[in-house]
Amino acid sequence: MKSRTVTLLPGDLIGRDLAGPITELCAAAGADVGWEWIEDVVGDDEPIRPACLESIRRNGVALKAPFRARPELGRQSPSVDLRKSLGLYAGVRHLRNQPGIKSRYQDIDLVIIRENTEDVYAGLEHEVHPGVVESIKVVTRAASERIFRFAFRYARAHGRRRLAIVHKANIMKQSDGLFLRVGTEIAQDYPDIETRGIIVDNTCMQLVQRPHQFDVLVCGNLYGDIVSDLGAGLVGGISAVWGVDRGEDCALFEAIHGRVPELLGTDKANPLPLLRPAIELLKHLGQHEPANRLDRAVAAVLTEGKHMTADLGGTAKTSEMLAAIQGALA
Repeated sequence: MKSRTVTLLPGDLIGRDLAGPITELCAAAGADVGWEWIEDVVGDDEPIRPACLESIRRNGVALKAPFRARPELGRQSPSVDLRKSLGLYAGVRHLRNQPGIKSRYQDIDLVIIRENTEDVYAGLEHEVHPGVVESIKVVTRAASERIFRFAFRYARAHGRRRLAIVHKANIMKQSDGLFLRVGTEIAQDYPDIETRGIIVDNTCMQLVQRPHQFDVLVCGNLYGDIVSDLGAGLVGGISAVWGVDRGEDCALFEAIHGRVPELLGTDKANPLPLLRPAIELLKHLGQHEPANRLDRAVAAVLTEGKHMTADLGGTAKTSEMLAAIQGALA
């Protein structure tokens, strides 16, 4: 097991309370990780401070807690700015059931791959006339080819055999039409993977009715955001999900839910939204033994049910749940 340095972004919300205890829990499980804390992320004159970007590029991997939006600066969220600044073009959300977390479905195991860099998240908006605002959706062949190449490689590498292209090309014939066309073209290079296009609203209905039909879904930025949250509801909500944003040179593991600013400093927050991506980060680093120990410990605590926070149906404090997980390490 090789020692690694990881950039840690505790954010400016509940991560300020959770980041420290979760790094200690990883150490207790036997992880060999040095954490490089970066607390000053958002710059005054630039979206992300250069020191933060340099740290992530140097280490190649980061763990990120949620950030609050900064509308007073007239910018997008720090999460969006980080993806753009680091070229983290692929968002991967692996949705599967977790032991001890109740959900409407069992045996869910699907992956949502989201194009992170364009679409309406390009942030191109302007007022064309008083009371009339225009928001521009950007879809390029280059970004579409890049995300589909990533998605098909991912599917093949992980033994997945079905891929759905999520679109609204029946209405947005040029933008979503290009996305669908590029995906269909690239699918020809991967004949071992069954590929189909599916309209986004039908995707949502089918996910609710028959989620097991899906294996990998590839989405543009906006649809990926929406479908990922819908998918989280299928497997039990924020405690069951995590995310990673991938680029050519680095990976950013993040809590994709769990902002709860009202719980800051109260010792009441659920630690799992940040602990889950930390566990997956260890697997990414090849530190499978401590990651598996943590997985088993979390499952034991959730199954036993006596040390869960209020949102999980229990009465435990954050510190009590973390102590129970540490006590269950085996």
